[in-house]
Amino acid sequence: MTSPQPTSAELAALAAFDTPTICNALEVVLPDFRGRGYTTRPALCGFPALKPVVGYARTARIRAKSPSPLAAAEARELRHAYYRYIDAGPKPSLVLIEDLDGPDAGYGAFWGEVQSAIHHGLGALGVITDGSVRDIDAWAPGFQFLAAMVGPSHAYVGIVDFGGEIEVLGMRVRSGDIVHADRHGAVVIPVTAIRELPAAAEKVARREARILAVARAPDCTAEKLIAVFKEQDAIH
Repeated sequence: MTSPQPTSAELAALAAFDTPTICNALEVVLPDFRGRGYTTRPALCGFPALKPVVGYARTARIRAKSPSPLAAAEARELRHAYYRYIDAGPKPSLVLIEDLDGPDAGYGAFWGEVQSAIHHGLGALGVITDGSVRDIDAWAPGFQFLAAMVGPSHAYVGIVDFGGEIEVLGMRVRSGDIVHADRHGAVVIPVTAIRELPAAAEKVARREARILAVARAPDCTAEKLIAVFKEQDAIH
């Protein structure tokens, strides 16, 4: 049986927590997901002060190092189809783009002033890419990014395909997946876990608060911490 799509209120509830807390909560709700489903490679966060974002994944793959083998008209039609794809489906969205240039990923930036404005206008909250970004000072206000690097040129960058399963910053993601992201990275949230995650996150926070209260007290000792640990069935 297919799980119903989350409501906007349920997505907003997830955005109240940072991404590490969501990862901790997923370990409680879906223990088998511990150790997978999240970014594992370094990324630059464009705007660390922005609140966490949660949205439906729009996926694509790009290349930048060499000119496209497509004729100009074909490349233009592919780009138009890509924008229609970004505009379609449930929102808010998050755009995830895999750079296929291998060790030269980031050779040319797809993302800058224009693309951030376009995607923001089409209902996206941000982008996660293992490629590069540029034009940071002219970036669309409020549009977050996690990227492997910053670079000056777009080179020959172009869309290769879109709408499939990709890998970005070590995270496998499919079009339509729900992704949570902030300055720490991103994680894919299974639909089956969404309704239980806020309560699980609050439970984890309460556990941590008890430990922190002892750790931050002037009379902290190992024995006092161990006494708290013994009352807990899991420490994250």
